[in-house]
Amino acid sequence: MTNLQMLLDGLGAAPACLVTVESTQGSVPRECGAWMAVFADQLVGTIGGGHLELQAIAEARRRLAGGPVTALGPMRFALGPALGQCCGGVVHLGFELLTAQDAPGLAQRLTPNVHPVALFGGGHVGHALARVLAPLPFALTWIDSRDGIFPPDPPEGVVCEHSEPVQLAVPRLAPGSRVLIMSFSHAEDLDVVAACLRRQREQGDLPFIGLIGSQTKWATFSNRLHGRGFAPEELAQVTCPIGIPGIGGKEPEVIAVAVAAQLLQTLPPMPKAGK
Repeated sequence: MTNLQMLLDGLGAAPACLVTVESTQGSVPRECGAWMAVFADQLVGTIGGGHLELQAIAEARRRLAGGPVTALGPMRFALGPALGQCCGGVVHLGFELLTAQDAPGLAQRLTPNVHPVALFGGGHVGHALARVLAPLPFALTWIDSRDGIFPPDPPEGVVCEHSEPVQLAVPRLAPGSRVLIMSFSHAEDLDVVAACLRRQREQGDLPFIGLIGSQTKWATFSNRLHGRGFAPEELAQVTCPIGIPGIGGKEPEVIAVAVAAQLLQTLPPMPKAGK
């Protein structure tokens, strides 16, 4: 269950105080927009932990209990010796009392910006990747040509799609999709890569095309794709092997973490904190 769903469900039973990072300066634990919901007996989400979060929780619960409002606008917290944190930055936190009546508008306000990812392949690595990517800022579409390959309860938010032949799903991908290719056969992998390169030739809207495999596999694929009419500069758009370098484990979960980290590196940088 996502933090947002936990917040919405919790509001059905009790009020909460929403604590939001409104603005930042310098080095801080979390970015603008990060939030935490404080109930009388539970917490949902985080604004970075440490003494900053402890003071925010105390302030939120004081307001929940009907205490006077310390400040009408966002409250300023300096992350220095007085707060027991050495980050050195400044965080401005907003506090907002919520009830069940506020729930309908929260989904749109608090849903994070996500980036589409298409994962071709429901094998062991595919299953591990789906679990790793689900809570990250990605909207995952999981694609395979085989029946019965997806788990009966896929991770929340993951869209499972059957496509036969599998490469026919490529033209339907959302613009800006990052593509991960790891099907059960090299023939399918090759067809999906070729379909992605054709789409790049026509639309140029796939920022990352990753193929699982070794350098030897990519050398073979490069020759075959060249035979299909793809130029070297087009082939250079494919990343193979995938995963950030320096992680040598072969276990599906290890590969999944390395690939997820590589995808995170492709995201646009967060806006810099204000002065």
